Amino acid sequence: MKTTKKLGVWMDHSIAHLMEFTSKHFEIETIESKFTNQLKNKSLAKSKSLMHNKQKQQLSDYYKKIGEAIKNYKRVILFGPTDAKVELFDILSEDERFLKIKFEIKNTDKMTENQQHDFVREYFSRA
Repeated sequence: MKTTKKLGVWMDHSIAHLMEFTSKHFEIETIESKFTNQLKNKSLAKSKSLMHNKQKQQLSDYYKKIGEAIKNYKRVILFGPTDAKVELFDILSEDERFLKIKFEIKNTDKMTENQQHDFVREYFSRA
């Protein structure tokens, strides 16, 4: 019996925790956005449009990194407290490399690492 590659991604606009669901333990990868509050304030001091352009560029790079990390999975649950997961899904759904992946999106609060693991374990155990 072949196992389906499953991935849980807890994310907001600044950080993503990618947790591969296996029967043994979690393989975890962290991807961080380069758009920090310090960069935001520095850009904002120059001009509001510069700040928005910089933020858009940095978020695009952040979403591309996450997309590269999940492209080889069959099932992915995106969860977290912000709209970042929906923004990522919208971008990935326009790319044919991601059409065969079954995505689900769930709103959750901020979670500890253990809560994230429990959420992924419970989600894929019942699915």
